Amino acid sequence: MLKILSNALTDIVGGYERRRVWIALATEDIFDQHRRTTLGPLWLLVNYFAFAATFIFIFTPGPLDPLHAIYIGVGLLVWFYINDTVTQAVSLFEREEGFIRGTTLPLSVYVMRLTLQNLIRSGYALAGCIVILLLAGVVITGAWMWSALGVLLILIASPAVVAVFAFLGVFFPDSQFIVANLMRVAMFATPVFWGNAGGDPVRTALYYWNPFTYFLAIVREPIVNGSAPLSAFGVCIIITLAMWALATLLLGTFRRQVALIV
Repeated sequence: MLKILSNALTDIVGGYERRRVWIALATEDIFDQHRRTTLGPLWLLVNYFAFAATFIFIFTPGPLDPLHAIYIGVGLLVWFYINDTVTQAVSLFEREEGFIRGTTLPLSVYVMRLTLQNLIRSGYALAGCIVILLLAGVVITGAWMWSALGVLLILIASPAVVAVFAFLGVFFPDSQFIVANLMRVAMFATPVFWGNAGGDPVRTALYYWNPFTYFLAIVREPIVNGSAPLSAFGVCIIITLAMWALATLLLGTFRRQVALIV
């Protein structure tokens, strides 16, 4: 076990020492993906607005409620980041096959490259979310500090989630299609744009047994309700610790085998 931990820490420290590499690669990725387009990365902002407007104006029954617009705007921001992190992680090592076979870079470099890339993408969505909050007349309170802590916790969990799903994609190639389909369904099974309906047992079960619910809650509830979602934080901390433990185990055990499999 100590050998596994040592191997994992060696890889993680090596990735940190090469932070300039994954920062440069992640930044380049964003612009390469939109190189020949007119709007460039601003398409990420347009994409967020398109989804937000659809759920706010079309799927919201009755008169427009500014509080519900805030609920949806923040929920979509967090969901887009979670969805991109999970779905793109499954095929990460396969996409990085050339680098993995041709260089001795630590695997954590590729993990952090994707993590930062998704963070940059979310920065454009954040700009759109801020516009929605301003139009809805949101009032900034001290409870927003809890939301900032929620964002920080999600960022801390992200590299571990990327690593776990990246290893899953290596050893079980079909998982990238399974995960992609599950995440499509999960968007509607997660309270991104709907809340807990006390009289509906199915919705109630989805609300409380869906782990994504709690990651949305730690960011959204302080903004929408001005409350501190302590129980949601507890669940998210447990999930984060479990993901880091699993990521450390996988990284310390299989990091050398990845180059032989991809």
